[in-house]
Amino acid sequence: MNLFDALCHSFGTLATGGFSTKNTSVAFYHSPFIEYVIIVFMFLAGTNFTLHYIAIKGKVLNYFKDSEFRFYLVFILLIVGATTLYLDIHNQQSIETSFRDSAFSIISILSSTGFTTVNYESWAKFFPHVFIVLLLMGACAGSTSGGVKIIRYEILIKNSLLELKKLVHPQAVIPVRHNGKRVPSEIISKIAAFVMLYLMIFIICSVLLTIVGLDITSSTGAVAACLANIGPGLGTTGPATNYSSVPEIGKWILSITMLLGRLELFTVLILFSPSFWRK
Repeated sequence: MNLFDALCHSFGTLATGGFSTKNTSVAFYHSPFIEYVIIVFMFLAGTNFTLHYIAIKGKVLNYFKDSEFRFYLVFILLIVGATTLYLDIHNQQSIETSFRDSAFSIISILSSTGFTTVNYESWAKFFPHVFIVLLLMGACAGSTSGGVKIIRYEILIKNSLLELKKLVHPQAVIPVRHNGKRVPSEIISKIAAFVMLYLMIFIICSVLLTIVGLDITSSTGAVAACLANIGPGLGTTGPATNYSSVPEIGKWILSITMLLGRLELFTVLILFSPSFWRK
């Protein structure tokens, strides 16, 4: 890789922007070394940058004290491990190639980077459904990634489990905790509202794209990818194609979803609230 391409891919990796100087993205180089370097730095770009700062100050073990990072790391290890095993068994390729392809594709989508090396839609019929989940997740808060962010799902899961405990012990006062600190109930309400609004916009825009002519896989993949600012979606907007086939009205819808996703919904939607601009 020459210096210009190296700079462009470095910026595209750490900013999780995913823009490549080649039409076939990172697949153009056919270089396992380049892919492994990008895998490592996509993972780091999806990590809370506060943890990087603390690590530079000498407290490297703080990575593993953060519950969101542990969730992020374990989730990636589990899904990459399962995908590697599946590819090794069914696609008749080496274990190293299976691991590299799965790690690159999964971390690229989860971190909202969007670089591609393979057409992951060709792996199996059920993989598009797996990638829809990844498209809707995102990486850690405080990173350069898009999406809902893992910490929101983590807190909602903890809150749901505590609600089950409260059904058994209705008089108990059991707060939700993150990294040992109590999460206020108003924060949990805001997180629930954000996730619900995110999913509502995802469903509405997917239906609108289906109405204007896209199939259900392409419409849901495109909306999820644009909301999370990833790039490649599924179907006709997948890693082996682009958005040129999307009708003009569909491009307007996706442009709006990109804006909403990058500014995390509330920042844009509040502009349309009468209470914001009314005297």
